[in-house]
Amino acid sequence: MSKALQQSWTCLRCVRRQRYTRRHLATAAAAATAPHPPTSYAKNHGSPRTIHDDRDLRKIFDSRSFWHEFSKSRTGFYRQTVGLFQNQYLTSPEGFEEYARVTLVKCRRIVAKVLDISTLEGYRSIVRDLDRLSDLLCRIIDLADFVRSTHPDPAFQNAANEAHTLMFEYMNTLNTTTGLNDQLGKALANSEVSSSWTEEEKTVAQLLKKDFSQSAIDLPRAKREKFVELSSTISALGSKFVDEMRPAKMSLAIESNRLKGMNPMFLKQLQNRRGHVILPILGLAAQNAIRYVEDEATRKEIYIASRTAVDSQVQVLEALLRRRAELAELSGFSSYSRMTLIDKMAQSPEAVNKFLSALSADNAPRMQEELKRMLALKYSSSSSESRTTSSQPTINAWDREYYRQQLLAKPAPSSRKPDFLPAYFSLGTVMQGLSRLFSRLYGVRFVPREPAPGETWNPDVRRLDVIDEADGHIAVVYCDLFARDGKNPNPAHFTLRCSRLISGSEIAEGPSSSSQFHNLTAAQLANDGMATSPPVDPSGSVYQLPTIALICDFPSPLPSNSASQPPTLLPLPSLLTLFHEMGHAIHSILGRTRLQNVSGTRCATDFAELPSVLMERFATDPSVLALFARHWETDAPLPYEMVAAGLEGERRTEVTDTETQVLLAAVDQAYHSEMVLREGKGFDSTAVWHAMSAQWGSVPEAQGTKWQGFFGHLVGYGGSYYAYLFDRAIAAKVWESVFGGGREGQAVEMGNGERFKREVLRWGGSRNGWRCVGGVLGEEGRALEEGGERAMEEVGRWGVGREGR
Repeated sequence: MSKALQQSWTCLRCVRRQRYTRRHLATAAAAATAPHPPTSYAKNHGSPRTIHDDRDLRKIFDSRSFWHEFSKSRTGFYRQTVGLFQNQYLTSPEGFEEYARVTLVKCRRIVAKVLDISTLEGYRSIVRDLDRLSDLLCRIIDLADFVRSTHPDPAFQNAANEAHTLMFEYMNTLNTTTGLNDQLGKALANSEVSSSWTEEEKTVAQLLKKDFSQSAIDLPRAKREKFVELSSTISALGSKFVDEMRPAKMSLAIESNRLKGMNPMFLKQLQNRRGHVILPILGLAAQNAIRYVEDEATRKEIYIASRTAVDSQVQVLEALLRRRAELAELSGFSSYSRMTLIDKMAQSPEAVNKFLSALSADNAPRMQEELKRMLALKYSSSSSESRTTSSQPTINAWDREYYRQQLLAKPAPSSRKPDFLPAYFSLGTVMQGLSRLFSRLYGVRFVPREPAPGETWNPDVRRLDVIDEADGHIAVVYCDLFARDGKNPNPAHFTLRCSRLISGSEIAEGPSSSSQFHNLTAAQLANDGMATSPPVDPSGSVYQLPTIALICDFPSPLPSNSASQPPTLLPLPSLLTLFHEMGHAIHSILGRTRLQNVSGTRCATDFAELPSVLMERFATDPSVLALFARHWETDAPLPYEMVAAGLEGERRTEVTDTETQVLLAAVDQAYHSEMVLREGKGFDSTAVWHAMSAQWGSVPEAQGTKWQGFFGHLVGYGGSYYAYLFDRAIAAKVWESVFGGGREGQAVEMGNGERFKREVLRWGGSRNGWRCVGGVLGEEGRALEEGGERAMEEVGRWGVGREGR
């Protein structure tokens, strides 16, 4: 049942991009021609209704006045307030309690049914029954998780949190209900039963069995109790590690003349009465000092302080790692990494390290070239006396960001500055472009829809219906894209409701269990009032439609009726972030499965980022930009050389960023290896950090640092931090092999999109990731379909892609 615990997809790369304004994307071909103006789009694509929807899509994001009128246009149609997401229960905070009560009744009915199974027919339906049980849990847990973190009303937040806690506790009870596990085991062991299942049902059966096993259900009572105790301790230590993260020194007092290179006005704000600058170690001040301060000794002091966590923080981390190792041992695994990877594409720590070694070898020559350029800069900037009296200069850990910044600061080889790019990327035109791209590739488009009263949590939230050329309405996307006070700034993709087939017999239960909702059809009642498809078979079965929330933090357009007032304009990092999050969304939309456990992004962690990372490639492709990129005021098409110039600087950062991520992934593997149990209380995470830095890094780490105390992603991605690099490498290969690296308009060819949809997106998590990769790559990918260490090593050899981007 633990599939109900699906977190929002908050991409590590998007968070870093937003925080540091870095875009880890290599260049598109510098020689690419400027795109043709997209004025022909309306003429050649769609009916008058489609063209009208396309225009409205731009306006609802770019014009506050248009959105105000559009969102109110059907207010009179509704006689009463509908619930959040049109969920019939959530018209008020108190509705969460009723929703949870009704859901628990349904869950207990299914549990009783499964426990009483004794016939062949009953065992054949057990996977569908358990998947429905899991879906009922997800319906509340997923919604509540979103509402408690996003809704501005504290009453809704508290009610959602209480419902989440109640359902989470019930889920834990189910995970330790041995009768459910035993019944599933009987079904799996009976060939007459399992042979009748679809491939999707077989996959879900194995996933559910694994979920039970990972909840220690097969262990004796004493060990199960120990498992629960360790799990609780690990959760508490993880929260403590993230919440109490801090450096050993919170600030440094530095004479202002030692900080030459930084903005004097900024330094003045940090100056005390004695003329010293009190430099905070946490945040942008210290990061900027390492990038811009000219004095090497000062940079070294700040660098070491900024990478040295307080000892108590390191102790919490080591306690967390030991408890994880004990949990793994209790569950029959030699390490936590081995336990974590069993259901991933990698499958084993050895395979992960093969991938990292191959990727590091691919990246190493370019890393050495970058270090040579840094050394040349350092040598040229040193005094003539030091050149003759000192030994050959070396690049130290505290030098890297400083000289890399100087390399990036060199003038772009274009007279047009990339700073002007946002004028061509109004939020409305970008959303319009995404819809046009998805129409070209997958035959689906976005249609703005007026939200009903009470349907959204803020007036700025836009609702988009996803319309398929053949199947009609297939998904709902709520776009909460504008910044506001109190809103979490991190970009994220939330799946509020997964795809699942609701059977005709299940629909028949609806009116009797929720008869007070007279305004809803039986099919709507079966999905709590949320969106469903038309009937798909003679029995009246329908799909519950994927319902998604996208969260970003873009500046809101100023309220004005003036044509000269600009809409929200996206710089390149924000453009890439939006395309990335839409990659997750399209996976959820097109991963239409009959069982919710494998719907959309509910797939292996090291496969889930592939569609989103691939989408970043489309964001800067000439043929894609030709679909929408026009100046917000003059309507002039985007000169592509501006994009190429902007990406040229970003290409220079990729090599160092790749090496850093390889190092962190290797540290993650070491921290979750057999070493932790072997060394026991003698385990020293600092010694491991420095050993890994020496092994995987091109520049030695400064002695005395304890950076591992700031490695917060160890909590959520323990044993699987490699996954993002892994999907970057696969995405680079798919971009070249399937979409031709964007050459000759291949990025917008429907045949290529259909191929990616057919082999990857439509499966969600119901097909092994290696089979998806092998299928989409065709003949050159067939050897990868069995996975294993050799396949992981081959992906590492691909690198993360540079040429032709």
